[in-house]
Amino acid sequence: MSSAAAETTIVRRACNLCEAICGLRFHLREGEIVKIESDPDDPLSQGHICPKAVALQDYQQDPDRLRQPARRIGRGDGATWETIGWDKALDLAADGIVDVVRRHGVDALGVYFGNPSVHNYGMLTHQKALFGHLKTRNRYSATSVDQLPHHLVSLWLYGHKDMLPVPDIDRADYMLMLGANPMASNGSIWTVPGIPKRIKALKARGGKLVVIDPRRTETAAVASEWHAIRPGTDALFLLSLLQVMFDEGLADPGHLTEFVDGLDEIAAVVGPFGPERVAGFTGVSAEAIRTIARNLAGAEHGICYGRMGLSVQRFGALNTWLTQIINIATGNLDREGGMMFPLPAVDTIANGNPGGFDRARSRVRGLPEFTRELPVAALAEEILTPGEGQVRALFTGAGNPVLSTPNGRQLDTALESLEFMVSLDPYLNETTRHADVILPPTTPLEHDHYDLAFHTLAIRNTARMSEPVMPKPADARDDWEIFNGLGERVAERLGVAPRTLPPPRRIVDQGLRFGPYGQSHELSLEKLAEHPSGIDLGPMRSMLPERLFTGDKRIPCAQPRMLDDIDRAREVLDADVDNDRLLLIGRRHVRSNNSWMHNYHRLVKGKPRNTLLIHPEDAVRRGLANGARAQVASRVGAVEAVVEFSDAMMPGVVSLPHGFGHDRSGVRLGTATQHAGASCNDLTDEAEVDPVSGNAVLNGVPVAVSAAG
Repeated sequence: MSSAAAETTIVRRACNLCEAICGLRFHLREGEIVKIESDPDDPLSQGHICPKAVALQDYQQDPDRLRQPARRIGRGDGATWETIGWDKALDLAADGIVDVVRRHGVDALGVYFGNPSVHNYGMLTHQKALFGHLKTRNRYSATSVDQLPHHLVSLWLYGHKDMLPVPDIDRADYMLMLGANPMASNGSIWTVPGIPKRIKALKARGGKLVVIDPRRTETAAVASEWHAIRPGTDALFLLSLLQVMFDEGLADPGHLTEFVDGLDEIAAVVGPFGPERVAGFTGVSAEAIRTIARNLAGAEHGICYGRMGLSVQRFGALNTWLTQIINIATGNLDREGGMMFPLPAVDTIANGNPGGFDRARSRVRGLPEFTRELPVAALAEEILTPGEGQVRALFTGAGNPVLSTPNGRQLDTALESLEFMVSLDPYLNETTRHADVILPPTTPLEHDHYDLAFHTLAIRNTARMSEPVMPKPADARDDWEIFNGLGERVAERLGVAPRTLPPPRRIVDQGLRFGPYGQSHELSLEKLAEHPSGIDLGPMRSMLPERLFTGDKRIPCAQPRMLDDIDRAREVLDADVDNDRLLLIGRRHVRSNNSWMHNYHRLVKGKPRNTLLIHPEDAVRRGLANGARAQVASRVGAVEAVVEFSDAMMPGVVSLPHGFGHDRSGVRLGTATQHAGASCNDLTDEAEVDPVSGNAVLNGVPVAVSAAG
């Protein structure tokens, strides 16, 4: 072998497996990856890397990953799969979709997109090449089992669903964090690579991080303070903070005063939520509530940040609204060291759909739409309930709702009854095993990428284009090419003009050139090619009221639906606290991201993570031994899991991680099935949603736990 043949080349790109979008350097030798390391020159991640990035090599080499389209032959356990060519696969998919639409109407087609779709820009830019022809009302996504309340509250307050403020932790001196665990998630609705260093720096300069969570999470373990809270009572805690602030004259919107309306109306309705009144319900002492309220209001640069644990519970919208109101009432919105708005180089906010709410309702249960999507908790019933508009065909993109949406067993049954199903997905998993045709796209390393979504949430304004690391296989399609090809075939069968779109990189190039930095930094793809580690565009800066998308450039705080929902929260104060009932919550691990990273050996090795965490006192009371198997049961089903004693759990609370349950027949996930675990969404209840937003309730689920068998 010649020395030239053995030379190592380095390719730089950003990781797109989670929101942190860390810069990476891939070392290649003879076309193979020999090492993946951080890119210290990336202006956003600055050399941070987590285990998920290294597992990109597992993804690329995974023998279970589909390289060519697959067609299902037969049904149930006897089904087999046949590899077919792209033309045949796209023809079969188009024929099946159009057949159902012609016979039953366009609403007979359901559409579901999972979390990974937002991590791949071709999925974001090219869906309309297909669904511009198929304007079904039955659209669903992972949004309604995740961050829907955040988008809804931003629409109400700031006029745009994607105007999502993020914590400016690098300039803060006090941070209150609820229902979030960025040490495991690398940030959520917050692109913040290197969070361990940022928390350490906050504390080193005399700042405080206070975590409110039912579990002493990885983030709570490094915080200045941790206070355990009973799941589902965060709204009472947040209302009590506001009660103290208004009652003690601590509320001061400061620079926001001239364009904020409605704080007086809110002050008038929070009176019943004094700390002494809510402490017994939340588990957080009245003294702690008062101290937190005073410290947050008195901080020069303060933050109130709530995430997943607040979104996916019975008061999801109210919780999210209350965190925003607290930031406004303390003057910490749009202020350095508070909650700020990034300004992305490709401004998808200014040029995108602001969103809408409750313009239509689901057929069976009457749940409200948000931005033309229905809550996914309604999907199974829309498939199983006969009548006009019944879902009879389904398209899924980068999603596994059998494991990630409430009452997954019910949805599993519903998918089996469909007349036709197509999945754009690289795996034969718990959901796609029901598809008639699976269309696998190229891997993240085989196509280019620009993070359209996460630059809108980044703690610092940067721009970076990622070119392919590996050559695209000769007979492979990017997801945007699949959408174009399928859209052209559907248009032909419907007798309409196709909506074929240019490659997404051309869309990005135009966005860069005509975006907020286009002239000042002469941004373009050509310019980014000269800076493969990215370009720094500066820190977040104050942009209100000019950046507001409300018609009058004001923030209407006193939202009627939220004021009404405070009455629902008040009803909790009149109920008895059931201290004998166990409540189920989820949890996150830095080596995982929902259900789609359990087939990579680098991420599942080590100590099992799919255990049932339970406080020792709760376990002993139920006759459970550490390491034994327990049955966990809810209204909708039961699962078994290995018991793990943990004094990090609040008594009365148990935890199962999200995304496991890889024990279904017919899947092709060799590594994941060896670490199958139990699906917590075989316990979550599709009937329980936040009544305001329709978001699923995945935290605070009542369960009974007993010894298995």
